[in-house]
Amino acid sequence: MIIFRYIAKEILMSMVAVCAILLMIILSGRFVRYLAEAAAGKLEASVLFALIGFRLPSYLELIIPLALFIGILLAHGRMYVDSEMSVLKACGMSEKTLLGYTLTTSLLVAVVVGVFSLHLGPMGARASAALIDEQRSRTEFETLKPAQFHRLSGGGVSYAEQVSDDKKRLQRVFLASPGDEERRVALMTAKTGETVVDKISGRRYLVLSDGYQYHGTPGQSNYEVVSFRSYAQYLPDSDYEAKQRDIIDGMTTLQLIEADTPQANSALQWRLSMPLLVMVVAMLAVPLSRTQPRSGRYNKMIPAILLYVIYLVACNAARGMLDEGRAPTPWLLWFVHAGFLNLALILLIWPSFTHAISGWFRPVAKQHSSNA
Repeated sequence: MIIFRYIAKEILMSMVAVCAILLMIILSGRFVRYLAEAAAGKLEASVLFALIGFRLPSYLELIIPLALFIGILLAHGRMYVDSEMSVLKACGMSEKTLLGYTLTTSLLVAVVVGVFSLHLGPMGARASAALIDEQRSRTEFETLKPAQFHRLSGGGVSYAEQVSDDKKRLQRVFLASPGDEERRVALMTAKTGETVVDKISGRRYLVLSDGYQYHGTPGQSNYEVVSFRSYAQYLPDSDYEAKQRDIIDGMTTLQLIEADTPQANSALQWRLSMPLLVMVVAMLAVPLSRTQPRSGRYNKMIPAILLYVIYLVACNAARGMLDEGRAPTPWLLWFVHAGFLNLALILLIWPSFTHAISGWFRPVAKQHSSNA
């Protein structure tokens, strides 16, 4: 138990450190994307952290397997370089015992990943999709920022000196629409504006009060000026539609089981295979972490990560084929996992094959290093 706790501690500590770094990188990129949409008026700044929080379980279910894979490589590699593995094996610890300790630790990680992929991930995806749908369904006038010009989708420009907290009422409104074939432009100013919903049709209108409308050609003095007490302008609904993949990812696991579509089948296989992915990469990492005491602890890191990338790309390609209905078998994703599981068994049984794998990937690793 002392040796098991020591190995498990080394693996989990390395995994947590790598997971934190990868999560920070991914969240930073996603936050920058959401921040750009908020600056463009597509999202409110107040929902950015909520969106990140909702998507966090989906990120973790992909980050944790990679973090565990690298964590095992780092932990075992350090123990090989420091000759700790040699001492443990001299004291009677076999390769099977080391594999058992590693898989036992990985089983705990697989359970956590299973909770993320089967329950927390879909729950967060639904909440995130609902929040984005609510943001996208807002009218352009509900995204206005006070005292700033805003370009409308039709090519016009809007401006409001003050905007209420609920984004429904505007003060000192200015609207400008692009010119027509005769180069006539339309300008409109109003003291107040309000977004209202017609009770009969359910359509939304921007109702302007106490203003003026100007029609004319720039450079000429024959402008038409019309004053009004109330002017209603129809606000078309947003054409935003959620992607099919986002809808499927937001369905519960029970709904996927009941649904009889290729997309639901591939999503169900993906969720169920995430815990299996953890166990397979753990079995791959054990033989790939074998290092000679005088060799560098990062000697096989790049070949191992390239092998993991191939594994993940193959899984994504299999899911894409299942989504499109082009897969030769409805269980294609499981065949991918079975193939890499067999590869892990081969690497465990024949250590010489591990060196051959590293030799195949070494030119690619050197090329990446030289490019960097």
